[in-house]
Amino acid sequence: MASFIIRRFAQAMVVLLVMSLLVFAGVYVIGNPIDVLISPDATQAIRQQVIEQYGFDLPIWQQYLHFLQRLLTGDLGSSFVFNMPVATLIAQKLPATLELTLIAVLFASAVGIPLGIYAGYRPDNIAARVIMAASILGFSVPTFWIGLMLIMVFAVQFGILPAGGRGETRALFGVPFSFLTLDGWSHLILPALNLSLFKMSMMCRLAASGTREVMLTDTIKFARAAGIAERTILRRHVLKLISIPLVTVFGLELGSTLAFALVTETIFSWPGLGKLIVDSITSLDRPVMVAYLMLVSALFVVINLCVDLAYAALDPRLRHGGQ
Repeated sequence: MASFIIRRFAQAMVVLLVMSLLVFAGVYVIGNPIDVLISPDATQAIRQQVIEQYGFDLPIWQQYLHFLQRLLTGDLGSSFVFNMPVATLIAQKLPATLELTLIAVLFASAVGIPLGIYAGYRPDNIAARVIMAASILGFSVPTFWIGLMLIMVFAVQFGILPAGGRGETRALFGVPFSFLTLDGWSHLILPALNLSLFKMSMMCRLAASGTREVMLTDTIKFARAAGIAERTILRRHVLKLISIPLVTVFGLELGSTLAFALVTETIFSWPGLGKLIVDSITSLDRPVMVAYLMLVSALFVVINLCVDLAYAALDPRLRHGGQ
């Protein structure tokens, strides 16, 4: 098991190094931040002073080495626009995005997996057909349209939920969270529901297809022949056999939801990383853009590493290279 973890960790480090090179090269060929940092009326001497101050006069490979050196020491640089450390800026916005993402993915899993198992267990049932038909809508309808409809129905027509904002927060270990207050929950319900619908549909269809496949295996036939109750079969056998693809989707969707919560945060005015990265792209705030992309890359790598470890825990054959 130790060698398995070491191999996966080494692979994760290589991926992060490659991603740092791609992110840096991709961001630093976009536009010229000097045009944003100083007035167009500035003299050439002032422009040259700012270029040297930020190291833009160095060759691109030297800028990358300096960036990599700062990254290894935890220094993400300072924002050109906000004039503050990028790490501090991201730390202020990250809790809101993490809270929204985790609640959305957990809700999608808690609802989608049981519905999918039921639909796969009784595929000819009317309720199962309704579930599968509804899951198609989750894939088909755009997220922004669903968000607007949720606001129109629950905030405008009925007036029972707020249309945007984060609401009242309460600190937990010094970090503000909305789920700790009733007002925070009222602001959290609509964006979390909007963000979870696509994930819920995916979980539902994956669980349904996996359940239908597992129900035809000899394992289930022998369990029924032994007189084991259907509820026990579903809990101990079916759920265990379909757990590996579900863990995969859960991990990948957690990362993608965190990275692409931009639309939902924009619609519901949720003060997370989405608005920050949009403002940074508009103003060519390179340190914030690079830090955000590296953060997303690191989260994907960490989540995939955790998924691999979960694989090894669920299937011991994977710890030994399939032997």
